[in-house]
Amino acid sequence: MRITGGSAKGRHLIGPKAGWRFIRPTGDRVREALFTLLGDEMVGSTVLDLYAGTGALGLEALSRGAETVVFVDQSRQALELIHSNLTNCFPTARASLQQLNLSQGDSLKRLIKKMPDQLLFDVVFLDPPYEKKLAEKTLAMVERRALLKDNGLVVAEERASEQLAEQYGTLTLASQRSYGETGIWLYRNNIVST
Repeated sequence: MRITGGSAKGRHLIGPKAGWRFIRPTGDRVREALFTLLGDEMVGSTVLDLYAGTGALGLEALSRGAETVVFVDQSRQALELIHSNLTNCFPTARASLQQLNLSQGDSLKRLIKKMPDQLLFDVVFLDPPYEKKLAEKTLAMVERRALLKDNGLVVAEERASEQLAEQYGTLTLASQRSYGETGIWLYRNNIVST
């Protein structure tokens, strides 16, 4: 596993240990295709990486110009892995790690209380475990908690055979791609002023 582009291109990332079934990193090829699709979206952005696992998506965002990344995972082992990868690749990056079980109720409310006032994200990555089917629930939570800037982007990863809705409140499906068994859904936050 490695960073596929940007300032840290080629840097190796520490992956999960054998038997860690709770972490399924996004593969290098899928990540490279995704970030190619996103283009300059990361430059200067504030990013939230939910179900961060190894931190590969957030680390890739930092490599491609993100200003700040907040990594969230429920597993202490995952957060230790992210910390190691962050220290190895970006020791001075503006990043924070939060331990939070995103499958329990409206857990994003607890996350918001830990964040600076009025912090809104340009990009939210969510890559929950496929077998738990948490993508839809988390998309709805992200929209309900108004975590995104207007025209902000949510990148949801789920098994390609799953069907995610075209709309979650202000989140509108902009694009859907499949890479083998991996599906990527891109949603834009379209806040309509009245």
